[in-house]
Amino acid sequence: MAWRTRVVNIVAESDRTQHDPADTDVDPAGEPFLRTRFTPPARPGTFLRRERLVKHLDEGLLTPLTMVNGAAGAGKTLLVADWAAELAQPVAWLTLDPAIRRPGMFWAHLLHALRTSGMALPADIGFPADAGQVPPTLLHQLAARLSSGESPATVVLDEYDHTACEVGEQVEFVLHHAAPGLRLILLTRTEPMLPLHRYRAAGEMTEIRDAELAFTPEEAVTLLDLHGLHLPIRAARDLVERTRGWAAGLRLSALAAGQDQDPERYLAEFEAGHSVVADYLLAEVLERQPPQTQDLLLRASVLDGFRPELADALTGRTDAAPLLAGLHRQNAFVEDLGHGWYRLHPLFREILRAHLRERTPGLEPELHRRAAQWLRRSGSLPEMLAHGAAAGDWEFTVRALVDDLAVGQLFTGLPSGDPADLFAGMEPGAGGAPTDLVRAALDLSRHDLERGLSRLRRAEEQLTADDSGPAARLSCALLQTLAARLTGDPDRAERAARAARELLRDVPAHLLDRHPELPALLLTHLGSTRVWSGRFDEARAALTEVAAGQGGASTAVPRQEALAHLALIDHLTGWPGRAERNAHAATAETERHHLPPSPGAGLARLVLAAVAVERDEPAQAQALLDRTSEPPQKDPVTAAFRSIVRARLLPARGRTRAAPAAAGPPVRVVTASPWADGHAALIASAAHLADGHPDAAAELLREAAQDQPACALGLARARLAAGDRLRALDALDGVTTEERSGPAVRVRATLVRAQIAHAEADPGAARRLLARALVDARRDRLRRPFLEAGAWLGPYLATAQLQRLAGGWFTPGPAASGESPGGQPDPVALPVEQLSDRERDVLTRLAQMMSTEEIAADLFVSVNTVKTHLKNVYRKLGVNRRHDAVRRARELRLL
Repeated sequence: MAWRTRVVNIVAESDRTQHDPADTDVDPAGEPFLRTRFTPPARPGTFLRRERLVKHLDEGLLTPLTMVNGAAGAGKTLLVADWAAELAQPVAWLTLDPAIRRPGMFWAHLLHALRTSGMALPADIGFPADAGQVPPTLLHQLAARLSSGESPATVVLDEYDHTACEVGEQVEFVLHHAAPGLRLILLTRTEPMLPLHRYRAAGEMTEIRDAELAFTPEEAVTLLDLHGLHLPIRAARDLVERTRGWAAGLRLSALAAGQDQDPERYLAEFEAGHSVVADYLLAEVLERQPPQTQDLLLRASVLDGFRPELADALTGRTDAAPLLAGLHRQNAFVEDLGHGWYRLHPLFREILRAHLRERTPGLEPELHRRAAQWLRRSGSLPEMLAHGAAAGDWEFTVRALVDDLAVGQLFTGLPSGDPADLFAGMEPGAGGAPTDLVRAALDLSRHDLERGLSRLRRAEEQLTADDSGPAARLSCALLQTLAARLTGDPDRAERAARAARELLRDVPAHLLDRHPELPALLLTHLGSTRVWSGRFDEARAALTEVAAGQGGASTAVPRQEALAHLALIDHLTGWPGRAERNAHAATAETERHHLPPSPGAGLARLVLAAVAVERDEPAQAQALLDRTSEPPQKDPVTAAFRSIVRARLLPARGRTRAAPAAAGPPVRVVTASPWADGHAALIASAAHLADGHPDAAAELLREAAQDQPACALGLARARLAAGDRLRALDALDGVTTEERSGPAVRVRATLVRAQIAHAEADPGAARRLLARALVDARRDRLRRPFLEAGAWLGPYLATAQLQRLAGGWFTPGPAASGESPGGQPDPVALPVEQLSDRERDVLTRLAQMMSTEEIAADLFVSVNTVKTHLKNVYRKLGVNRRHDAVRRARELRLL
């Protein structure tokens, strides 16, 4: 034993080679200094100087310590080498490696770097004679020499993470006592063993880290250009997103893309797992780790964000926490997200997954299955679904989705991605009630009614036979209300809602707390079917509860739809101001939560278009209508109202006869909608009235007028046109007495009464009624009712009293009661008798300076027919000449 100890001592003595301290050409081990350790690397021709980083390094000269801390290939060394080459003063450069990590070797090489840079060091500073240690006097003498220099010495220590722990204490001693004669710049992958907190607190430290080292898309464009690749900013932005701006990844990708015939396509689609980037990361990062750490990284590559406990579930060990913390400290492409969560760099993760498949084929599905099971226990449903689907374990995945009451998220948006993509790989043969429920939900979300209803029916039968739990049955009730909404079946909706209310008492409270979107969707679908059936008060009660909810992003979709339906109810009951506010609130939900296109957003735009029609703003109405999508399978409420708005817009453009065709055909539903049918009848009635057939117009509205105020108003106008003033008044009875009737209803009813007074030669009563109508219409700028009323009210509106009420919002002139029309659209001209379609055709050609003969030839009619149309146009516009007719038509926006 004594002999063995003596041998060890002899070996140790031989390692501590002694030599002349004055001999600076060899290190303490007796080996010559290698020139490459003291020379900054050469900058390649494709190097990009980034001024923002150079400026930051310049600022570092004002602090004693600068740390450039980044991952392998982040561009630390070339950045500082380029910056140092431009400095006026010399820079001592030392690239460290494991061979010189011990204190004696480190300080010997640092002294040689200082001498190589031109600094004269006195001989009394000494030289380490032992590779493993350094005399304290050397550190004192070096610090004293540096502190007394005429100008600070700038020292760059590259790959500082290769130093031993005790070197950090010694470097801190020299840096502290050499001030202000030393500017130390550390390039490192890990956090150095220095009291950095003290330097930060004192403002004596400059830091450049990975986030700042990352290339911006604009810098990437310039870098790629240096490689001969002239790509648009869009392609560079995508590459930066994929690489997170990692310098080595960009350069290696650029080199590989340069060899491809289509560089842009290569950079967008290259397989990271089989590329020069993969070779770099596997060699520089993965293979430098011990086997257990490599195994952890490979298995964690199937995860996005993850906790150490989840990583342990994948490895079957319990060492993930310290390993992940260490990898983060090493800048080994493991990001610490805070609160115990980690994430792999996306490109590194992509490469690791490819390597995992090659090293252990078939392991990936098992890892996804373990992740799904762990996430289910931890309550992370969206991530669980993604991993369950990736594992192909559909029975587990759909059962978890149903049992967790998360079926509603298939309609409000799964954080894990598009539901259709998530379940695209589900085998057609998979069965069972949960599977049929999920498939039915996906079908209904795509408006595939036939398939969705069939699967929903099968799921309901299985749930009844299996006596399934309340969560599955409540999910089924939700889908039943949606099916009822899409098929226009209010009875089915009410039955499903009653069943849901009973089941809600049996579902655990914690599940309902986690999924507020489910009851919100139930009420929204129920409210929509009630709107369809014309039960507006009951619909408002259900929808208001949803709209007033505070469920955050999870209930944003039903809240948006509820607000849109409330806006529709307001419009249909004659409250355009309320309708506009609710519609804007619905669109605000879209913007606040970045919701995808949905029936709710479309319905809100349709309501705004309808309000624009009421205000006689046809261009605005058409623009809103054009932005509303029209899917093949439609929500009945939205589809029917879209047809109504489109039809209502045509008379505003002078195309009354084309309106009835635009109002249909009706959507396929179980139960007809009274308001949809009523408005379609009202539009057809207006066309009959324009053609001079008031009796036919009245007949269309006779039944609908009993419960539809708008139809009662149309019936009153038709009877008045037929000369039956008494029956016209009968039709008006009760229309304006209901509290539900808003200003749009009241204004039209008042105008009919004013026209009756005018027909009975009672101008005083007509003026009083017109004044009331103007007051009611002014707040919401309801101009369309007056334009529809006809030319008879023109002389009344020309009187001083009514001009004051109409001025500034309806006719030119000052606003009433001193009100300012600021911000309002331009006032419209006085109404005239409606022109027929053919009369508008003649008027259009008149404006084109066509002669009577030319108009006749263009329209394939006789000259006498054109003359008859011209006489009617002159009469309706109140003019006697062609020029005046064109001018007047332009004033009235008929051209």
